[in-house]
Amino acid sequence: MKWKQNRVFITGIGTGVGKTVSSACITQALKAQYWKPVQAGLEEGTDTAFVAQMIQHPAKTLREVYRLKTPASPHLAARIDGVAIDLEHLVHRANALENTHQPMVIEGAGGLMVPLNEHQFILDLIIALEARVILVAGNYLGSINHSLLTAKVLQENKIPVLGWIFSGEYNTNEDDIVSWSNIPKIGRIPKATILDQAFIQAQAIQLENSLKDAIDNI
Repeated sequence: MKWKQNRVFITGIGTGVGKTVSSACITQALKAQYWKPVQAGLEEGTDTAFVAQMIQHPAKTLREVYRLKTPASPHLAARIDGVAIDLEHLVHRANALENTHQPMVIEGAGGLMVPLNEHQFILDLIIALEARVILVAGNYLGSINHSLLTAKVLQENKIPVLGWIFSGEYNTNEDDIVSWSNIPKIGRIPKATILDQAFIQAQAIQLENSLKDAIDNI
């Protein structure tokens, strides 16, 4: 399979590991398009709205394809809303939305094995989109196991992984994860004292060279 140079899929080792903040920083660093194909949960605001507020021109956000009311797994939220998530439709929309002059940063929902519908998972979406992956990990009890399992699934499916971004305070666990997974570290995004455009811009600057090297070399 030929993986698309311009598509970068952001997935986490689980939920709540800093994926959306990382996506904002990556989008800004690459001056990219940000796209969250499936949003589950609308009451507390969407990830797209958050990223739009945090990034600066010429980075930009694209509208979600599925906007589901319930904050749950996409397949369950879709079932409650009476819709079915169609993988082929998502690929068609990606092709239509893609701008060849800008990378497309695609944020998933939770981790790789989060179900989109009764038969397909986030992993299947990554493969269908032919996107390369950046992994986001936090440091918590169990994060080594979650990180290495995620890396193993991607490697067994021969999906190219650009590298790790670690979120939160430094822990020696991340050095072990890099070594054991044989996937390089792109950078770290610390916990923000104030989460605003200035923070996102500062982190984007820190990540910019490593991101471009990863994209060019893998």
